[in-house]
Amino acid sequence: MRAPGFWSRPPGVAATLLAPLGALYAAATARRVARAGASVGVPVICVGNLTAGGAGKTPTVIALAERLVARGVAVGIVSRGYGGSLTGPVRVDPMRHEAGDVGDEPLLMAAFAPVWVARDRAEGARAAVAGGAAVVLLDDGFQNPSVAKDLSIVVVDAGAGFGNGRVLPAGPLREPVAAGLARADLTLSIGSPDQQAALVLPEPPPRLRGRLEPLGTGMDWTGLPVFAFAGIGRPEKFFDTLRELGAEIRGTEALGDHQPLTPALLRRLGDRAARLSAQPVTTEKDAVRLPPNLRGRVMTIPVRLRLDDWSDLDAGLAALGL
Repeated sequence: MRAPGFWSRPPGVAATLLAPLGALYAAATARRVARAGASVGVPVICVGNLTAGGAGKTPTVIALAERLVARGVAVGIVSRGYGGSLTGPVRVDPMRHEAGDVGDEPLLMAAFAPVWVARDRAEGARAAVAGGAAVVLLDDGFQNPSVAKDLSIVVVDAGAGFGNGRVLPAGPLREPVAAGLARADLTLSIGSPDQQAALVLPEPPPRLRGRLEPLGTGMDWTGLPVFAFAGIGRPEKFFDTLRELGAEIRGTEALGDHQPLTPALLRRLGDRAARLSAQPVTTEKDAVRLPPNLRGRVMTIPVRLRLDDWSDLDAGLAALGL
C-alpha cells in the first residue's frame, strides 16, 4: 500500500470529506486502548508510533536489543509478522523461515535477538518468556491493549511528522496526537538536525533525538551508478542516503511498504537496472524478501539508529531494573 498524497498536505477536500470516518476511527481506538492488558511476568517495552507506515520502529527495536544484550539481559522480541502467513506464536528461524512465512522485519531483527511472531501479541509475549526472555520488546502494538506495557516509546519520523494531522482514513494518524502522546513514556524523533528543529511536539513526554546512519561496510559509493528500489514506509529516505554517500543515482523505484517481490516485478527491476547500466541496490528490509539467487547481485546498505543522548532512555530502563 502507498500512502495517499493528500495525507502529507494541509487538509483539503478529501481530508475534510473523510473527517467523520476519522472521528469514528479515533473513537474506536480510544475505546480499545482503554482496556487493561495482561501481565506476562517480565517488563514489556513497546516501540510504536502514531501513524500508519514506517517511522523507524525496526531500527529502534534493534538498537534497544543491542543495548540490552550488551548488558547481559535476555531479550525476546515479539512482532505481529506483517506480510507473513504464520499466525504463531512461532520463534523465527532464519535458516527455515522466509519473509512469506514470518514477514521481513522479524527476519531482519532475528539477527540481533530471538524473535517470536504472533498475531495475538499476548500469546507471543508469553511464548517469549517461556523461551527465556527476561524482557519483551514489543515491535509495534502501541494501539493494541492485549499486553500490559511497562515502558512505551513512540517513534516519530521527524521529516514526515504527523502528516496533515488527521486520523485514518482522512490522514495518516492511528489516533489523535495528543491522545497518543499522553499514553507514551518517551518519544523518539528520527531525522536530520534540520528536520528535528522543525518538528514541534505538543506537550510531549521526554523526547529523544536520533538519526539513521549507514553502517560502515568498507564500500566506497562515490560515483557508483546505481538503480535504487525500496519498499519501506518512506522510500525517499533510502534514496537520500545513497545521495549522501555520493552514489550516482540513475533511477529509482518506490515500492509499497512490505510489497512482495514477485518474479515479474524482479524481472522488471532487473531489466531497468540493465538498461541504465546501473548496480541494483535496496534496503536491508527489502533484501530479506529477495530470492536467494539474487541476494548476491543486489547490493544493500545497512542502517543503524544513533541517539544523541541515551540518558532518558537509560533512566527508563533502570526504573525497570534493566
